[in-house]
Amino acid sequence: MKSLLLGNEALAQGAIDSGLSGVYAYPGTPSTEVTEYIQKSKTAKSLGIHTTWSVNEKTAMEAALGMSYAGKRAMVVMKHVGLNVASDVFMNMAVSGVNGGLVVVVADDPSMHSSQNEQDSRFYGKFAMVPILEPSNQQEAYNIMHYAFDISEEYKLPVLVRMVTRLSHSRAGVIIKERRAQNGIQLPVDTNRFALIPLNAKKQFEKLVKKKSVLLESSEKSRFNKLKLKEDCSLGIIACGIAYNYVMENISGNEEFYSILKVSQYPIPKEKVKKLYKHCDKILVVEEGYPIVEELLHNYFDENGKIKGKLSDDIPLVGELNPNSVGKAIGFFHNGAQEIPEIVSNRPPQLCEGCGHTDLFNAINELIPEIGNKKVFGDIGCYALGALPPLNTINTLIDMGASITMAKGAADAGLENAIAVIGDSTFTHSGMTGLLDAVYENTPITVIISDNSAIAMTGAQDSTAVGRLKDICLGIGVDLDHLKMIVPLKKNHKENVNILRNELNYKGVSVIISQRPCVRLSRDKKEEIKLKIASLN
Repeated sequence: MKSLLLGNEALAQGAIDSGLSGVYAYPGTPSTEVTEYIQKSKTAKSLGIHTTWSVNEKTAMEAALGMSYAGKRAMVVMKHVGLNVASDVFMNMAVSGVNGGLVVVVADDPSMHSSQNEQDSRFYGKFAMVPILEPSNQQEAYNIMHYAFDISEEYKLPVLVRMVTRLSHSRAGVIIKERRAQNGIQLPVDTNRFALIPLNAKKQFEKLVKKKSVLLESSEKSRFNKLKLKEDCSLGIIACGIAYNYVMENISGNEEFYSILKVSQYPIPKEKVKKLYKHCDKILVVEEGYPIVEELLHNYFDENGKIKGKLSDDIPLVGELNPNSVGKAIGFFHNGAQEIPEIVSNRPPQLCEGCGHTDLFNAINELIPEIGNKKVFGDIGCYALGALPPLNTINTLIDMGASITMAKGAADAGLENAIAVIGDSTFTHSGMTGLLDAVYENTPITVIISDNSAIAMTGAQDSTAVGRLKDICLGIGVDLDHLKMIVPLKKNHKENVNILRNELNYKGVSVIISQRPCVRLSRDKKEEIKLKIASLN
């Protein structure tokens, strides 16, 4: 059977057909569709595959490890910056190892289409000393999942599968294989390796280091790493992951002139690299993201400047690869970039018409002349657009949960009237601990939780915060007299401004929950949220 699938969907279907028992994730572009596809899959539902969103990436990865501990195959999915959140468990489960197959899918975002940075997750995989797989197309994304679960169980290690935006969000025909049955529950023979007290951790780390040669041998033999040597020795190309497509698009019809090493499994297959290096006069390394392979090759050899790529400025070091930039590096002539017509030129994103965030920001902006500029600390979510014109409300945007802790630090420094703006889902993701810090010291900050009852920026997935925010804040220790509820609507503007002003004058922690469902939610969804809030209260 052949299906037309996004790269993310192909990967998700591959996981289902590999005997998956659970997917754990927090929404984040460009990774979201992996989990959503499994959530909507009739096959996944009939098999009882766990698909509920987790509160954050760390809890997702820990739950996936728990399922693996029980012997079943689990997958955890996130975007690249989400791996920062989950890195604690990621690094440690490389040491403990896994039981049932465990695949960590991370979607990187070159060019920062919807992210704060361009970090390359392959560094995390190298740091943790685990196998890394990087599919080059949709069919390979499907096929590689079967292989990933198999080698995870063979080597008792988590496997990192790296996707990138362009592959995640483009479609192609994918041939579907026969589905493998799920594992039954089978607890590990040796549980000591999962109890990482120093005595056990030292033994486990030694075992991990000793697996290095086995993983390298696996990479050398991998069907996903292919070396083709041609008679023409002038240029050899190492193409990693999706970069292989850009190379082939340029040399199609002239393949006999180029020796190519396609890399989709790491660690780098050294023997194949050596063969290519000896065979060719010049080596061009084409990889999406950081020049991780190019740097390794410079460490192996290259006393004569033979290796070219991002470090030599033959390929741009910043931004996403494309066929033109790769073609220019290979040596094909390409005309300069044409001027983009104004009708298709980039336009800054804006909040939806009628969005509650806008009414909240208008209330904050009215108070700026009183409290002073540059005192509003923002967070990750739709409301981050408050940093842009015409609102220009938010002054900082760093990572999930940083609004509260940065406001606290600024207040500790003596800044008065510090405001933290955070969304409902971001608050439960990683804002609660920052609020506890502030409550512990009764730091004079005003925390505004802009609650739209959804993880709206990534497609309005369910928020675990719905109906629970007031109780969470009280449980953390927020004073009931300084825990206020407002509804961000134009008719409430004057009242909301007065509440904000009063709380800003309080010399301690105050929390304002600005509650209004996302305007993009359906009427039925809004009614469902209303009933849920009523049942919890």
